[in-house]
Amino acid sequence: MYIELEHISKYFGTFKASDDVSFGIEKGKLVGLLGPSGSGKTTILRMLAGLEKQDEGDVIIDGKNVNALTPDQRKIGFVFQSYALFPYMTVYDNIAYGLKVQKRDKKFIKNRVHELLDLVGLPGVEKRYPNQLSGGQRQRIALARALAPQPEVLLLDEPFAAIDAKVRKELRTWLRETIDKVGITSIFVTHDQDEAIEIADEIIITNKGRIEQVGNPVDIYENPRTPFVAQFIGQSAVIKDFGKLKGFEKENDSQYGVIRPEFVEISDSTDQIRRNENFTNKDEFSQASVDKSNALENEIIANTAADSAYEDGIIEEVLFRGNTYEIKVRIGDITVTGKTSVSTGKRTRGEHIKVLIKQLYIIEGEHTQIVKNKAFDDSQIYYI
Repeated sequence: MYIELEHISKYFGTFKASDDVSFGIEKGKLVGLLGPSGSGKTTILRMLAGLEKQDEGDVIIDGKNVNALTPDQRKIGFVFQSYALFPYMTVYDNIAYGLKVQKRDKKFIKNRVHELLDLVGLPGVEKRYPNQLSGGQRQRIALARALAPQPEVLLLDEPFAAIDAKVRKELRTWLRETIDKVGITSIFVTHDQDEAIEIADEIIITNKGRIEQVGNPVDIYENPRTPFVAQFIGQSAVIKDFGKLKGFEKENDSQYGVIRPEFVEISDSTDQIRRNENFTNKDEFSQASVDKSNALENEIIANTAADSAYEDGIIEEVLFRGNTYEIKVRIGDITVTGKTSVSTGKRTRGEHIKVLIKQLYIIEGEHTQIVKNKAFDDSQIYYI
């Protein structure tokens, strides 16, 4: 591993900001430190940079213990949430600042500044001052300044937090492309799941000063290993009485369920009747080959099993999300959230609909398990 934290702990008075934190990062990776406010992610970043001193443990970069090194000796570039550009300096002087501290010659500085302005897509702004730039432009200049001294590691503390939503999305793609061009090992702090999932090679999830899970975005999203991750990642709803839902069983009172919108299928009775008619009207397929006939028979049985798992629900709330409707549905005394395409038409509050819970996470103690609705369990379907 290129970067390693080994059993790091950090106290602020009696508060333990980092609690025996250990992880490793491969060279050239872009890693997201993801967690809620107060989870310890920024403290980890600052200890890596040498801006905070850990009380216990070791920070290792490229095989060297850097505990005793100052921030400038660690060869780390840092991009702050507030940009931290010098307001009285031009863009040129801001980017050149670290190079001047290194006492590089003027020709090298000039070439390096223009090279970085091209890299961040802002050629020709070197004579402007920070207050003459937009938020997105200031963040790009902050990145250029951090890269100027050619650091070995780049750290970014919530780099897009102060930027409006539209520009933030554009900058995510830009940051990913820029890091790929430079090839520098990078770690960014964020509380935005979409941001971490979209641009990180690997995600480290923090909670209460500890590491909950480390993995690639797909693995983190699809296979949460702790109750916290199952509830934190995605738009999750906690369901205590999930045993009341068709297709699921609750073994004891200590268990509870977590359901995401993508686990919920919403339809009305007309949709269901139409689908059943399509599958049960076999005569038109009677002249097909035996293989097709058998396949259809199996599909009918499986589909009938799935239909039996549909719940009767009442819509409590409908929210328009651009390309989807987010629908909150009450099933008895349980409320879940699902999504439907705009093309299917708008649902209305109080409407009676059919709801299928395809799967959920069952949590017991510190264990998390993905459980599919029994209607989709092939072992429960008998083919004749």
